Amino acid sequence: MSDTDSFIDEVTEEVRRDRLFLMLKRYGWIGGAVVALIVGGAAFREYSKAQDQAAAEALGDAITAALEIDGSGSRSEALAAVSAESAGGAAILKMLEAGALADAGNIAEAVARLEAVAVNGELPLIYRHIASFKALALQSGTLSAGDRRLQYEALAQPGAPLALLASEQLALLEIEEGNSAAAITRLRGIAADAAVSADLKERATQVIVALGGSVEDASAPEG
Repeated sequence: MSDTDSFIDEVTEEVRRDRLFLMLKRYGWIGGAVVALIVGGAAFREYSKAQDQAAAEALGDAITAALEIDGSGSRSEALAAVSAESAGGAAILKMLEAGALADAGNIAEAVARLEAVAVNGELPLIYRHIASFKALALQSGTLSAGDRRLQYEALAQPGAPLALLASEQLALLEIEEGNSAAAITRLRGIAADAAVSADLKERATQVIVALGGSVEDASAPEG
């Protein structure tokens, strides 16, 4: 009985091997294709990373070379001649070019470059807000206080990337308008914010003291 069982087991195992062999012969190419796809995909990812890194390095080198040129006008022309493959790289180029144009006295052109970045909905919010903030700074002498307030209030919304810096500008507008009490209240809020930088907190504190208030005192002088 034991020999019979052993014989049956051997036959069963042979049948299994034959079936497995036939399966591999018939469908083995699928496994090979899967392996080829995995290896090919990994190779393509590495190639793409290398290409992106090379492009970023080339852009960085071109920007550095342009920024080292003497003369704001020549520098802005050199930056304008640099091309970027990514939207983010192009945005950075426009902002750098705007800085060079502003240094050369071409404020209108600088603002145009910055506003082009600010309204580009394909860019991350931080890029757009930085461009808008810089454009407003360049127009401090030409835009009315009301127009600047509206735009700084949009940048000062809770959670916005430059909310505290925009709030600081709103406080300066309130000082410009003679509303010291509102400015002190706003500056206290900035100084007490958990996300405030050391430099911004120091500036806010200094202005509060200059206006006759204190960071801790809840009262503010009139006018």
